[in-house]
Amino acid sequence: MTVSNAWKIYLLAIISFLVGTSEFIIAGILDKVAEDIGVTVSAAGQLITVFSLAYAFGTPFLMAVTARMERRKLLLYSLGVFVIGNGIAVVLPGFEFLIGSRIILALSTGVFVVTALTVASKLAPAGKQGGAIATLVMGFSTSLIIGVPLGRVIASVYDWKMIFGGIGVLALLAILAISFSIPRTDGEEPVPLRKQMALLKDKKIIVALTVTFFWIAGYSVTYTYISPFLLTVTGMSESVVSAALFAFGIASLIGSKLGGYSTDKWGVSRTLIGGMLLHAVTLVLISLTAQYSAVMFALLMLWAFSAWSSGPTQQVNIINLAPEASGIILSLNTSMLQFAMAAGAGIGGIVVGQASLASVSWIGAASVAIAAGTAAASFGMSRSRRMAKERALHKAGA
Repeated sequence: MTVSNAWKIYLLAIISFLVGTSEFIIAGILDKVAEDIGVTVSAAGQLITVFSLAYAFGTPFLMAVTARMERRKLLLYSLGVFVIGNGIAVVLPGFEFLIGSRIILALSTGVFVVTALTVASKLAPAGKQGGAIATLVMGFSTSLIIGVPLGRVIASVYDWKMIFGGIGVLALLAILAISFSIPRTDGEEPVPLRKQMALLKDKKIIVALTVTFFWIAGYSVTYTYISPFLLTVTGMSESVVSAALFAFGIASLIGSKLGGYSTDKWGVSRTLIGGMLLHAVTLVLISLTAQYSAVMFALLMLWAFSAWSSGPTQQVNIINLAPEASGIILSLNTSMLQFAMAAGAGIGGIVVGQASLASVSWIGAASVAIAAGTAAASFGMSRSRRMAKERALHKAGA
């Protein structure tokens, strides 16, 4: 990666930190928001469901409509709408306006993320796309490292709305930074939604998207309710929960970077399956040791490391399945990711309401295990087909 392009990719990663914070922060302050707007924790959790559903349904449509638009301009427009969404959260009161804010933030975030991923992959040299994508994922991870725990502290001392106000102001600065630094990048030929859906006829793509769904649903079931889980089940204090979220974020950053490195060095299958198996095992251990604060710190870091190591790996896996339609396939994968976030938050809300907070990590572990098994079976079948084809070609040559 050339120096001139490397810093531009890092700039996109820094801005990804902002949009990542706006998405993830709700999980860190869920109990504060619920108390302030007068709803239950499980009802507040559905703010994550609404965000994810709007993101999932809206992103493919908006990416198709804006396919021909020059990429830098699309980054700027999406950030402009993002500023408006944060403004609504700050200025307008009530649960209904907060839902509206989450929808606007979801749509703008979806367009920015997919566009930034495609721009970063084009800025990176051949063979280094995994590292470039991992750098952008690092931006999201950093929102967990700094944004979510810092948001928790701000919400404890001041008003949680200050968080969204600050994000909005910083997004205005990001618009200026992109205007003067990111080069113009041509859009792609518009792909109708009908043709986008045609990609879903490819069994390999369906299986890969299924892996994304179960992996992220398992993560979301637990992470959506992590703050009330740590406060009530583990019995951590307010300050210790902030520290735990900080530790979680550090581990997620390490996981995403090592996931990208491992993908480039050892391949997709080993990195993806290994990370997901460790993810599932860690969630089981969290269930078994939920009442021990000291152990929980270490397990939270192991969970974050394993969960986020799969992010860049799965992105590369998806791109490899349809390199000629990278923007569309990334959009579909991002939509599936958000469907999974919505499903996880929704299922978690039902579990919290009907059973207990302590049950969410068991369900999360089962879902991630399904993802790992599906990925292993898929890679195994692909390897068998490839070997059979090589044998047939060898016989034909002989």
